[in-house]
Amino acid sequence: MMNDLSDVNSGNLKLSNVNRTRRDLLIAGAITATSAAVPSVAGAQNSSGSNPTGGGNGAPAQAATPVMNKVTLVVNGQSRTLDVDTRTTLLDALRENMHLTGTKKGCDHGQCGACTVIVEGRRINSCLSLAVMHDGDKITTIEGLGTPDKLHPMQAAFVKHDGYQCGYCTPGQICSAVSALEEIKQGIPSHVTADLNTKPLLSSEELRERMSGNICRCGAYSNIIDAINDVAGSRA
Repeated sequence: MMNDLSDVNSGNLKLSNVNRTRRDLLIAGAITATSAAVPSVAGAQNSSGSNPTGGGNGAPAQAATPVMNKVTLVVNGQSRTLDVDTRTTLLDALRENMHLTGTKKGCDHGQCGACTVIVEGRRINSCLSLAVMHDGDKITTIEGLGTPDKLHPMQAAFVKHDGYQCGYCTPGQICSAVSALEEIKQGIPSHVTADLNTKPLLSSEELRERMSGNICRCGAYSNIIDAINDVAGSRA
């Protein structure tokens, strides 16, 4: 029996008539650890000055000076030279500097595929790539695939098969679909390709795997696959 646990928290907390059980000891230990940690946090704040965002002696923190760099991008057949912060992603350069807003910013972490564009014939997530990494590269966005008067076959197929609902993911879906068919044509295997020594088959399983990096929140996946199969069939 433990009659009194006093001064557990700097004299401010008393636990009386507590049975000496494992649970009580754990609680007392947790309180002690917490009370010991609080002064350390306060001390760390005081050591950095009165301004929580500042440096020592209360001096305000200074933001890093942006490093600007010129980069030339060949976007949809047109050469453009931009003066951008070296931290600018290709996605932001396209949207903010070139005002090509067809390419969408979704998760901004390379997980949804809404920002997919075609760079040198290969699809990439433009939110994960810096603009300065693509100096001189040929880039195709959704605006470069077709126009309202002359749709790209993949765009027309998406309309025909209702391959979109809200449409936010559609630019990335279409760019990815165009590249996926080119990958199959070139014999590039996927994770579901059964025989790596032969050309991949144009199957729904192959298309689903190759399009798995493009998320459709509305769930129009079956219609998207139908649209891609339609285009693939017309090419055969």
